[in-house]
Amino acid sequence: MARILYGVHGTGHGHAVRALTIARQFPEHEFLFVSDVDGAALLTPEYPLFRCPNPETPIRGHGLWTTAMVRSRLRIAVRKRRLIQELLAVMDVFQPDAALNDLEFFVPRASRLTGLPCLSLDHQHVVTACRHDLPRRKIPGFLGLSLSIRWNFNQATSYLITSFFQPPLRPGVCAVLAGPLLRKQVLDARPGDGEHVLAYHGYSTFRGFYDFLRAIPRPVRVYGADIERQEGNLHFQKRSEQGFVEDLASCSYVVSGASHTLLSEALYLGKPVFAFPIRGAFEQFLNAWYLRRLGYGDFHEGRAPSPSLIRAFEGRLDEYRRRIREARFCGNEDIFARVGHFIRERGLASPGQAGPDVSRD
Repeated sequence: MARILYGVHGTGHGHAVRALTIARQFPEHEFLFVSDVDGAALLTPEYPLFRCPNPETPIRGHGLWTTAMVRSRLRIAVRKRRLIQELLAVMDVFQPDAALNDLEFFVPRASRLTGLPCLSLDHQHVVTACRHDLPRRKIPGFLGLSLSIRWNFNQATSYLITSFFQPPLRPGVCAVLAGPLLRKQVLDARPGDGEHVLAYHGYSTFRGFYDFLRAIPRPVRVYGADIERQEGNLHFQKRSEQGFVEDLASCSYVVSGASHTLLSEALYLGKPVFAFPIRGAFEQFLNAWYLRRLGYGDFHEGRAPSPSLIRAFEGRLDEYRRRIREARFCGNEDIFARVGHFIRERGLASPGQAGPDVSRD
């Protein structure tokens, strides 16, 4: 049995869902999570947690709320030294054997101060670790996010990147690229091709989103508003993990933002996706860009999407499904093996070294 300190970015649900998938795979180990806001809400029902504020990524109107983000980073900068000392005191009591981290700010820094091995397991480092052939208009966004990641989230000792797209690693980068990490409910789901569309928004969305959904000539099951009612073809659903997975597995296609977690789950279940990446969030654009480039779906960046986009998208559904069937979208076996190796050996195995077995202490 090992004691694992696990830092989790607090904004949104994807980071915490990924962390829960890892922790549930290794029940013989003792986990102490470090997170805040959304991450803390998902993690505390199952695991002990030290609540620690982190730089937030606030979203408003389906766009990155830059002013609030800057204020959040300034608040953290002012409290940085004290928060690290508080975390070090927690670590002194918990006595972790290793640390895992999913884009959390303080755990890798405290781990460096104490010599604790720290494995970064996230999707966002695909931005800095890999080479991307991007449109020129997106270069400023790429450079801005790259700088943010290098400045805020580059303190771990090892890097394991999970991604549904597999761009080449940059020369000299010490990282391992794996497929998507999927929760058990998705792996257990039985996909089928139903008539309905699944729509999801994890944050407040733009005004034209519901108008776009109303123009879809199918029933649309809408998650994210956490209400239960019907408005024409829109069937709003209350929050339900099992209900969401069942509707995802049986839908015709998905309309959503461009979070890596949802895109990966939809693609694993064979569903094309029409994505609306959050404005100003370059990582979401990158996910949507590869979605289109690899032929798994399409995306739109504007505030007022035309219904003609639906006709064009539905006209290519068979093509999208064929391209999805040709690819693999599950990296669980590889990721579990590498995380198990890291916990045992306090280091990340090189590609091909970890093997297919999910070994446990």
